[in-house]
Amino acid sequence: MVFIAFASLSMGAQTTITGVVKDAKTGETLPGANIKISRKAVGTNTDFDGKFVLTTTDVPPFTLEISMLGFKTEKVEITKNNQEVAVSLTENETSLDEIVVSASRTPERIMESPVTVERMDTRAIKNTSAPSFYDGLENLKGVDINTNSLTFKSVNTRGFATFANTRFMQLVDGMDNSSPALNFAIGNLLGMSELDVKTVELLPGASSALYGANAFNGIMFMTSKSPFDDQGISVSVKGGITSQEAAGNNEFYDMNIRMAYAFSDKFAAKATLAYLDGTEWFATDYRNNREGTSLEGDYIAGTRETDRNYDGLNIYGDEVSTNIRGVAQTLESLGIIPNGASALIPSENISRTGYEERDLMSYEAKSVKFGGSLNYRPFGDDRLEIIWNSKFGVGNTIYQGTNRYNIQDFYLAQHKLEFRGKNFFVRGYVTNEDAGNSYDTRFAAININRAWKDDNTWFGEYVGAYLQGTLGGLNSDQAHAIARQTAETGRFEPGTPEFQAAFDRVTSDPDLVTGSKFQDQTKLYHGDVNYNFQDVIDWAEFQVGGSYRRYSLNSNGSIFTDYDGPIDYDEYGVYTQMQKKFLEDDRLKFTASIRYDKAQNFDGNFSPRVSLAYAGGENKNQNFRASFQTGFRNPTTQDQYIGLNAGRAYLVGSAPDNLDRYQTQPLLVSGFGQGILGTATTTVSGRAAYENSFAASSVTAGAPVAANVPLVAPEKVTAYEVGYRGLVNAGSQRITVDLSAYYNSYEDFIAGKNVITPFYGTVGDNSLSLAALQNGDFTVFQTYTNSAADINSYGASIGLNTKILNGFDLGLNYTYAKFDFDRASDPDFEPSFNTPEHKVKLQFGKPDLFENFGFNINLRWQDEYLWESTFMDATIEGRTVLDAQINYSIPSIKSVFKLGGANLTGQEYLSAPGVGAIGSQYYLSWTINN
Repeated sequence: MVFIAFASLSMGAQTTITGVVKDAKTGETLPGANIKISRKAVGTNTDFDGKFVLTTTDVPPFTLEISMLGFKTEKVEITKNNQEVAVSLTENETSLDEIVVSASRTPERIMESPVTVERMDTRAIKNTSAPSFYDGLENLKGVDINTNSLTFKSVNTRGFATFANTRFMQLVDGMDNSSPALNFAIGNLLGMSELDVKTVELLPGASSALYGANAFNGIMFMTSKSPFDDQGISVSVKGGITSQEAAGNNEFYDMNIRMAYAFSDKFAAKATLAYLDGTEWFATDYRNNREGTSLEGDYIAGTRETDRNYDGLNIYGDEVSTNIRGVAQTLESLGIIPNGASALIPSENISRTGYEERDLMSYEAKSVKFGGSLNYRPFGDDRLEIIWNSKFGVGNTIYQGTNRYNIQDFYLAQHKLEFRGKNFFVRGYVTNEDAGNSYDTRFAAININRAWKDDNTWFGEYVGAYLQGTLGGLNSDQAHAIARQTAETGRFEPGTPEFQAAFDRVTSDPDLVTGSKFQDQTKLYHGDVNYNFQDVIDWAEFQVGGSYRRYSLNSNGSIFTDYDGPIDYDEYGVYTQMQKKFLEDDRLKFTASIRYDKAQNFDGNFSPRVSLAYAGGENKNQNFRASFQTGFRNPTTQDQYIGLNAGRAYLVGSAPDNLDRYQTQPLLVSGFGQGILGTATTTVSGRAAYENSFAASSVTAGAPVAANVPLVAPEKVTAYEVGYRGLVNAGSQRITVDLSAYYNSYEDFIAGKNVITPFYGTVGDNSLSLAALQNGDFTVFQTYTNSAADINSYGASIGLNTKILNGFDLGLNYTYAKFDFDRASDPDFEPSFNTPEHKVKLQFGKPDLFENFGFNINLRWQDEYLWESTFMDATIEGRTVLDAQINYSIPSIKSVFKLGGANLTGQEYLSAPGVGAIGSQYYLSWTINN
């Protein structure tokens, strides 16, 4: 309403310009072309007939810029009032003529970029067959998207991915879109409205030389539209259904509105609002987690009916397990059962009965995003622009890490102040997050069980009933059946008031001994500065810059060891880049960069990059490139400061000041190894996990050896890449070719390592610690360290694009990815490469099949691969996914209607073990004035 009120204020027009814009090749008029006064916010668009009228207070002479996506920008000199202009725009020969900024922090054609770049702009977003622009990123060459849930999707390139994906950085208008505490890039759950996206640029591979820590495996830049350049009110309404065998058919809605207005040459503002509501993919993978997998990732069968120690993947609470003979021996020592009765109890592990995930989650997917900016140009042009940008979001989703987390009412806010001009920017922003009512589903189930009946009572009743059944003449299977039935008497059943009351109490309690809620109000403060000396130094282009970041961890001890208050630590970096062009027509471009970064807990690190790019051919359309660069990744907040009971293991970060701060909850000690009767409890420190533990694999192999886990250090990668981009003539056919190949060598790869810590004894010095293993007096830790293994990855990709059959777009790309790792050199290390060796993607469509009608089809195929994570290791089957859309424009009401579907074959597939199977999604959208 404020924008409309300001828009109604009249301005005295002194100059009127009229004109028409046409396609230079076909002669047809071009609706929607942008006309603006050079370096100012004054402008308009062509109408349905390609005509425009521009009124302005500017007095000639001045310059008009006429532009449109997919065409080269033209400039026209205006010398008088009431001048009429006729402009013909020439279509870009290829999408590789588009301009990108991310590769070198300076504008350049994709064709001439020194590194691999993938790009999506507003035209590609309008044409995507995916349900959203973010889903559409998966159709880019070399890109993987792992689906955590309907609203949380993780982008990755070149392997080594998890859902947290800490090796890949995502920037939204220059702001890091990662959760500072949970360490995952939150996708577009709380990101950018589709109506406000201008471009998405993606750099696969190491980018630390310019972008610092964590730009390790790749980096993605999402840039929004400026309120000076893209004005007006745009609306998008999308609805449809998701279809899954486990969940059935469920409706979803996705609505967006964008308002932008330039009140003058100096001041503009915009606001965006996005709302999404739907139903998550149900997770119903009930394979037996206790049995595990082979090294190849194949499951070993097991169900509750065949395994009394069953631990279903999407069933929680059944992780609680114990040896019932040990229980019987304790009952015998306390005189509760007769002497000698324990000999009748088998030495067998039994698990409690768990709850299915669908009983512990509402599966409501929701996202509400608001963004706004105030833009001020003190001089009325783009020499200096001051931007205040705020983003707010709240939503529900599912995150899979070591456990499955119901992210409920998660809140994230970012506020940025930026000063930018032609050759510089200075920005600072703060990220605030609040976990809301989020909780851990595994501990929700464990503690609902314990709220009804504690473990000692449950297992005691089990043993007692088994003993009575055996003495009564039952065979072992019958005795086990009656024992579980007896122990289960009075269990809280889902849907009952008793279950709901226990659920509400447990999920609001942050103490994992009795509850499952996790608290988090972590903040991140970040500043960036960059200056380009191109107007000062003319023999080469120099840039300098730097960044500073401070984390303030604040989980109240529920995630980190911040029991006594927030934990603060800092990182900073500085960099410089030189770019020089040689030979006739500047055909050879040399780029050299170096960056120095220092984090509070680690030594400083240098990251150099050197590249050469040669532009051959008459129009510089045959481009060859080669680069050498390094990247590094600082250990995450969790790698350093986590202190969490994850059920199967205690997670403890390896920052030096974290080791003594973390203590486990009281743990039951049998006492037999110390020659005492009865039971006792003890706690184990984080330091013991690193300094007094056995390697878990050695215990499993029956030959325990000391783990001696080093404290975690930054990991590094050295990357080599060559590539070619160009136009190839095949008879009358012109084909765009984009080819690249890379080789990465990793050092100090950050890895979690499981260790077994005895309750007593010193590992390696005496036999007491071995007695602790024999008596079950130990606990499992996951430590954070670096692998000494020799790890390398390599791969290649090729993309081909052309037009066939009189204007149909045809694109085909292939990606190959492989890694080398000698498992015998570090058997406790899981590299989590987590990407298929082969991927093929096909695109076919035409935006103007006939007047106002277009279509697009995307087909993706990938082969099977091994997924490794702390949640579960398993083989992910190969899949073929088909998406398609048709669209119809009605220019008279500035509207586009789109009907489409994702995974149209209906063959459900998993992104990872334990997530919901992804079914089909069908949608109908109506977009106005975009």
